[in-house]
Amino acid sequence: MVKAIRVHEVGGPEAMQWEEVEVGEPKDGEIRVKNTAVGVNFIDVYFRKGVYSAPLPFTPGMEAVGVVSAVGPGLTGMKVGDVVAYGGMPMGSYSEEQIIPASVAIPVPPSINHNTVAAILLKGMTVHVLIRRVFKVEPGHTILLHAAAGGVGSLLCQWANALGATVIGTVSNEEKAVHAAQHGCHHVIISTKEDVVARVKEITDGKGVDVVYDSVGKDTYKVSLESLAVHGYLVSFGESSGSPDPILISDLSPKSLFLTTASMLTYTGTRDELLQSAGEVFANLASGVLRIRVNHTYPLSEAARAHADLEARKTSGSILLIPDN
Repeated sequence: MVKAIRVHEVGGPEAMQWEEVEVGEPKDGEIRVKNTAVGVNFIDVYFRKGVYSAPLPFTPGMEAVGVVSAVGPGLTGMKVGDVVAYGGMPMGSYSEEQIIPASVAIPVPPSINHNTVAAILLKGMTVHVLIRRVFKVEPGHTILLHAAAGGVGSLLCQWANALGATVIGTVSNEEKAVHAAQHGCHHVIISTKEDVVARVKEITDGKGVDVVYDSVGKDTYKVSLESLAVHGYLVSFGESSGSPDPILISDLSPKSLFLTTASMLTYTGTRDELLQSAGEVFANLASGVLRIRVNHTYPLSEAARAHADLEARKTSGSILLIPDN
């Protein structure tokens, strides 16, 4: 038996309970991993609240790094003691140990410590998908990023800056504005105090931006559309403020805009795609293009407190849960 966070009924942070669970032995094609660091992502909140559905009860979490403690029968290529990470499905990383398919386990370079991997992998692969595959950012592009001081936001600022783009970011307060600027955001807009659309037009001489990366949703959808240049792309990859109102095709017509949603999971669906994406993250980490801030760590047993702080916008950068034992 091990300890894990379990959700028996969707709801607020208090819905997460610290309980004993039985992990069992890995089957064909599986490995058991003793987690050493667990990443917290906003998608975990969506599942806990029921925005995304999962069979109850469930253990949240889609990112962790740890040490292989058992391998399934006949499995080759991995052994007990290997350090691996995963970011994506299956859900269940808020646990001291878990069983995952060997196909989603990513070997961790020995030069990168466990906390760094758990803090960057899922967010880093998300950024890779957003700026290298969904809309390929090139030198000379101007981009707008909402929540620029968050875990994904800070990495996207750094990577896009290194690619030669001009980065405009929105944040909610002065402290987060400092964080965004430190990570490569050239123009920071405090959305609670400034008119975002007006500032974007001022910065771009009235043209608008080539692409908006929007993880906020309801509160930013119209601002995002109005900030785009002709033929611009609105890339939606989250809905932290809720789902936007129904979207009309006519909203896109005046500037012939493009609208797409982006899920990292659909872009890393094969083993080759997964390893390529993770490899680019690790390479950019090693070269210094990406720097990760782990500003908040919590015991795994206090995951509810981590979620409460995340939803209250008390956090910036990456959040980790560290197994209690």
